Amino acid sequence: MIADLADWAAALGPDEADREVARRALVDTVAVTLAAAGDPVAAMTAGLPEPLRWAATGHVLDFDDVHLPSTSHVSVVCVNAALACGGGARAYLAGAGVMARLGTALGWSHYASGWHTTCTAGAPAAAVAAGTALGLDTDGLRRAMALAVPAAGGVQRAFGTSGKSLQVGFATDAGVRAARLAAAGATAEPAALDDWFGLAGGTAEPDLSGPAVPDGLALKLHPCCYAMQRPISAARELPREGRGTEDIERITVTTPEAGMQPLIHRRPRTGLEAKFSMEYAVATTLLDGFPRMADFTDSAAARPQVRELLERTKVRVLPGGEGGLTGGETRIVVESCGGERAEAAVELPRGHPERPASDAELAAKVADCVGEERAAEVMALTWESAAPLLRGALGPDRGQENRSVSPGR
Repeated sequence: MIADLADWAAALGPDEADREVARRALVDTVAVTLAAAGDPVAAMTAGLPEPLRWAATGHVLDFDDVHLPSTSHVSVVCVNAALACGGGARAYLAGAGVMARLGTALGWSHYASGWHTTCTAGAPAAAVAAGTALGLDTDGLRRAMALAVPAAGGVQRAFGTSGKSLQVGFATDAGVRAARLAAAGATAEPAALDDWFGLAGGTAEPDLSGPAVPDGLALKLHPCCYAMQRPISAARELPREGRGTEDIERITVTTPEAGMQPLIHRRPRTGLEAKFSMEYAVATTLLDGFPRMADFTDSAAARPQVRELLERTKVRVLPGGEGGLTGGETRIVVESCGGERAEAAVELPRGHPERPASDAELAAKVADCVGEERAAEVMALTWESAAPLLRGALGPDRGQENRSVSPGR
């Protein structure tokens, strides 16, 4: 059943709409990776294989896109797996389509039980992206997916630590390694995919219909967990004029239970923990207006004004919300010491596939990531120019010259 995804990938013929999805995914993924080039994760992975380093660095800011039905960060895995093997849009789309379908088939219960679907679905998907770039046929893709099964893990308890982005890097690298081994003739039993799928709690059969990436991708406008994009959007709609944060007596956030699943830090102590905190999402927005990368640093999380607002914030979790991070609405009520009350509610944040970010908003995000002087270069990226740009920023893979299987397009 799961191996049928390899058949779908091998037969994929992308249309122009699919290729536009791939173009935006490439630009967004490279931009957020370059933005993190100075992050400790980039330094600690120096000299490790490119797929691991690129994916870990690209995910550490939690600014990369999301496929909502699968609750997974599709592009940071599949863009980097494709680029590492010299692939282009079709290789990316083959991997992204497999990852979206596999993660969706694993279902919300898989994510809600604590798995990190970006890793569980990501390792086999990276094998497909890399295998497509290497020219593997259906049999080769099936073997590559099966060879990636040992790495198809990752848990949410890592959120707020380096472990979150590193386990995404591990999954991506494992998929690329599996594809290279399959290309070298390694054997595997594709039925292992079904065994793993059942052990991981999957019960639904993957849906092979629709565009390459069904339901589209959500582009983040703020560098934090996608579950925080909606409360940030709601907080941004609250009036700011005439009210200082010192006048706030109480903040009440009402949100569906599903939207709280990854937000495991109530009183974040670091910038990474702040990326997974509902309370911090509201506090930093009330203070800063439009949260950017500088608002998710250790020093930003430690601000006295933030700590005060965290203590004044109560989160009311509504039961249910089964099915993902964006079902229902998030409502924020701010009450002042003088008795004034401001309220705002949002169902879909900007950047959601049903409220897609414009090219201008994508360009503004890219400029925030790489600076105005380099934004045009990144916006004009091609699949041929992206890998050299990443190597220039992060350094080459020192083990590349020792590989017996050469990348191919």
